[in-house]
Amino acid sequence: MATMAMAGQEMERMHSRQPASGRSASVADRNRLLYEAQRSRRRGPTPEMFFAKHIDNTRIVKADDPDRRTEMRRFTVAMVFLFAFTMVYVWQHLASIQVGYTVEAQKQQVEQMRETNRQLHLTEAQLSEPGRIDTIAKQLGLNAPAPGQVVRPDGAVSGQPVLAQMQSITLGN
Repeated sequence: MATMAMAGQEMERMHSRQPASGRSASVADRNRLLYEAQRSRRRGPTPEMFFAKHIDNTRIVKADDPDRRTEMRRFTVAMVFLFAFTMVYVWQHLASIQVGYTVEAQKQQVEQMRETNRQLHLTEAQLSEPGRIDTIAKQLGLNAPAPGQVVRPDGAVSGQPVLAQMQSITLGN
C-alpha cells in the first residue's frame, strides 16, 4: 500500500514534466528520473518505508485469571526447588573435587616427609658408625682410654671387674 502511494506520487511528478522525444528516450529518461528520486530514500538493496501508527493501549486492562496465577505460583515454586537442588548438587560436586585435590597434596607431602626421614636415618647411621668415629678420633690425636681412666657416674672405675648385684624392689602402698 505504501509502495503504491509512492509510485503514484512518482507517476504524477513524471506526468507534470515535458515528455522527451521518442518513446525509447522517454522510457529511459523516466526510469533514470525514478531511480534518482528513489536514491535518497534507498538504504540497502530495497527502499525502507516507515509509517507512524498512533495506538493508544492505555484503556486496555488485562483480565485477572486466578487459575493462571495459581499455575504460575506452582511453576515458580517448582523451579526454585529445582534450582536449589541443582545448586546443592553442584556445590557438593565441587567440594568433593576440592577435597580430592587436598588429599592428593597431603599424600605427596607425607611421601616427601617419609623420604626426608629415610635420608635422615641414613645420615645418622653413617655419622654414628664406630669405625668412622674411631678414624676421626685418631685424626684429632685422641687415643683409647687407659685402664682406670674412665669413671662411671656410680663411682665404679672402668677396667676393674664388676660383680653382678641384685637390688631389691619395694612397692609402696
